Amino acid sequence: MKKSAIEVQLRYATCHNLTGQPLPGYLKNKLMGSPEMLFALDMAAEEAATLGYGLLVFDAYRPQKAVDFLVKWANAAENSTKLLYYPNVEKSKLLALGYIAEKSAHTRGSAVDLTLTKSGAPIDMGTDFDLMDILSHHGAEGISKEQAKNRETLKALMARHGFAAYENEWWHYRLSEEPYPDTYFDDDII
Repeated sequence: MKKSAIEVQLRYATCHNLTGQPLPGYLKNKLMGSPEMLFALDMAAEEAATLGYGLLVFDAYRPQKAVDFLVKWANAAENSTKLLYYPNVEKSKLLALGYIAEKSAHTRGSAVDLTLTKSGAPIDMGTDFDLMDILSHHGAEGISKEQAKNRETLKALMARHGFAAYENEWWHYRLSEEPYPDTYFDDDII
């Protein structure tokens, strides 16, 4: 994988995420996933570079213990991250609305959360990563034409390399042909 084409900033390895703390299993800021997903992502990065873009990855492989932690967190009382990450949604509804799942393609090594960059800076997608809100949906009303075009550019790029978009999150893509569709890994990111 070409390190220069893909920048990695795993938000769940830091406090800069919807829980306000690092998630279990995120011991290093390291891009992990199935070989098939990483190959497809590398191909997407190569094409992005020809279009003048880079890729910034916020999350990829996620241990099951981190998914379990997110579910437990979603069922706990509100916390200080509400205004930044889910200002218009009750925390108790994050699972029902599909923003958090008990089983995840991330844990199967087949998903990636990312954005496009230009000159090393993320381009404007209308919302930040992990904003649990209808503004984050593909086709959302209330974002500019340029922001919508940026989302479509990312979506089309990822589709050309075998990734399906998740309609509720402009940043989330899953490899269409998952190599481990029924396996949920729990290895730490080290």
